[in-house]
Amino acid sequence: MTAQALRVLIVDDEAPARSRMRDLLADVSAAVQVTVIGEAAGGREALRLAGAGDVDVVLLDVRMPGMDGVEVAQHLQKLDPAPAVIFTTAYDAYAIRAFELHAVDYLLKPIRAARLQEALLRVGHDGAAEPEALHDLRQAPRTCLSAAERGKVHLIPLEDVVFLRAELKYVSVRTAAREYLIEESLTRLEQEFELQFVRVHRNCLVARAAIRGFERADTAAGEGPWQVVLAGIEERIPVSRRQQHIVRELSRP
Repeated sequence: MTAQALRVLIVDDEAPARSRMRDLLADVSAAVQVTVIGEAAGGREALRLAGAGDVDVVLLDVRMPGMDGVEVAQHLQKLDPAPAVIFTTAYDAYAIRAFELHAVDYLLKPIRAARLQEALLRVGHDGAAEPEALHDLRQAPRTCLSAAERGKVHLIPLEDVVFLRAELKYVSVRTAAREYLIEESLTRLEQEFELQFVRVHRNCLVARAAIRGFERADTAAGEGPWQVVLAGIEERIPVSRRQQHIVRELSRP
């Protein structure tokens, strides 16, 4: 028996699957003590529950509508401490191989009690999933960015982001309402969201959907460099000389 019961959050969009997981946890209780702190049918609910109380391990379905399990796991990493994640999946052999290559623990549906017990007993030894592993597992861009605030995860819907700007080791995420700081690489963000954002400067990406036009900056010498006019905010973002071509490309009717 473990000295202290593992606090477990069950996340699956199907109620029968959540009920089955509870039964399996009861079946392995002689070997590993667990306390189910809650159930969630989706990613946002899972993040709310995880941020509201201490969670040691999240049993997380991969395929869920809206926000999939891999994205949920990425946002869970913003918690301190981050819970361990054990994915539950019915993926094919190719996808299972991806989990194995990146040393991410998973349970293949239909889940066997012995395999669940083995995974739970490893919790605490392996720790939370590595950021690089989760990034490599993603098959589509995230639906949200996330920032840690007061011990909770604040989700920032991608459609609300006006621009992303590198600030030393952080990236500033600007929406029409406010600004957030996240610890991510601007280059990685550009790769992930290349269809939604365009680089206008070496340290800044702007949302294509937020661009309302371009204008020249006023200087003492007359017309200055181009600036991006963005929806919802008064701030203008300068366009570097290297990126001048986007003024022509994005100004076309």
